[in-house]
Amino acid sequence: MIPRDLENRIVRLHYVEHWRITTIARAVGVHHGTVRRVLRSRGVELGELTRRPSIADPYRAFIEETLKQYPKLPASRLYEMIKERGYPGAADHFRSIVAQHRPRKSAEAYVRRTTLPGEEGQVDWGHFGTLEVPGGRRSLYAFVVVLSHSRHVFLRFFLDMKMGTFLHAHALAFADFGGVPRVLLYDNLKSVVLDRQGDIIRFNPQLMDFATHHHCVPRACSVARGNEKGRVERGIRYIRSSFIPARSWAGLDDLNEQAGRWCAEVADRRRWVEDRTLSVGEAFDEERPRLLPLPEAPYATEDRLSVSIGKVPYARFDGNDYSVPHDRVCRRLTALASPTRVRLLDGAEVVAEHGRRWGRGQTIEDPAHLDGLVEAKRTARRHKGLDRLAESVPSCRALLHAAAEYGHNLGAVVGALLRLLDHYGADVVEAAVVEALAAGVAHAAGVRQIVEQRVTAEPPTLGVRLPEALQAKDVVVRPHSLGDYDPAGGAP
Repeated sequence: MIPRDLENRIVRLHYVEHWRITTIARAVGVHHGTVRRVLRSRGVELGELTRRPSIADPYRAFIEETLKQYPKLPASRLYEMIKERGYPGAADHFRSIVAQHRPRKSAEAYVRRTTLPGEEGQVDWGHFGTLEVPGGRRSLYAFVVVLSHSRHVFLRFFLDMKMGTFLHAHALAFADFGGVPRVLLYDNLKSVVLDRQGDIIRFNPQLMDFATHHHCVPRACSVARGNEKGRVERGIRYIRSSFIPARSWAGLDDLNEQAGRWCAEVADRRRWVEDRTLSVGEAFDEERPRLLPLPEAPYATEDRLSVSIGKVPYARFDGNDYSVPHDRVCRRLTALASPTRVRLLDGAEVVAEHGRRWGRGQTIEDPAHLDGLVEAKRTARRHKGLDRLAESVPSCRALLHAAAEYGHNLGAVVGALLRLLDHYGADVVEAAVVEALAAGVAHAAGVRQIVEQRVTAEPPTLGVRLPEALQAKDVVVRPHSLGDYDPAGGAP
């Protein structure tokens, strides 16, 4: 409402000064619609308002007749037609003239939808910006279900809209309701409708399997008919105006905890539109017994993806690397991902399980997988040395069996024997091992003592490897004639 004196000023400018509506609006600082409303309330017929002559007046009859015959004719084409007939005005001004005469489709009226208790739930996603996560930033999506009868709202936030998350969110909503609506009404989401030809709809088979498990029926709205699911659309607008503004949160879990409290403490305390004496929460309490019961067994809602494991024991999923046991390399595994966990299966066997990370480029490792890989490498090196020792010193097998019976560390025994083999040679070590076995000695120290007793005080001759730069390569040696030497060894 505007002050009474301002209304009087508008009327005076119209009757006394004969100003146009837009001139009055600019002069008094109000919208031109407000000026029209004031003049109508004072009995002024707007059709009789004085209008200045226009250069388009001689062509208005032609414009109206043409638009009556071709209602969707573009203003640019109509401008070319009227320009050929002598119109001197510019194209921009002509567009506003066409807008005055173009036939307008009358506003469509809708019948208010009523639903029985427990009959329908309307489902939709809403985008709410982004959320910082360790390793990056992810889009933040709100999953919203509104029960059409009671207007009870279920709200949870997620970091993606994949099929597994979509079904998992449904399961959380049904658990919150304590039952399942008979009909789930959707917009034409890609996770719901795969193809549509008029009223013929091909639903996502995974959604159909989920709905069959819960004994409910999915339905899709008509194309460009948002009013059919107006309750969830209004619910999302309500969330944007009542829940999100001036709110802070520490992370996704904290945000969802606040969303749950808001649904129970704020949204459910609204007055119910069907009966203003009841709140939404009280109407929901009456609707809850009419919902379908929850199935006994939960539905597996995890995303399923086949992943290839290379020579490095990690599986790549959603931009991150998750460790697997070292004996699962060079094969394909199945990744099952929920919003909180990632499981890796080899057939039906779960070989790895990790907490899910939502960042990018992160490496998630299980210490047991790393320890297993290190132990396998250490064992492989020990087996390699053992094979070399068994080939060079055949008697060492008996010595190792005896050492194992006494409880000695076989890795240390093998390492000590290999050092003796490198220093003294296979024949010396073989003879020492045979003597040690004959004496009942079953440890590497005894073999080393026998070896040291057998060798002379002078250390054995060791081969010296010259640096590569000092090595003679491709040297041609020219033999000398033996006749230059005295056969008896004396001077010539």
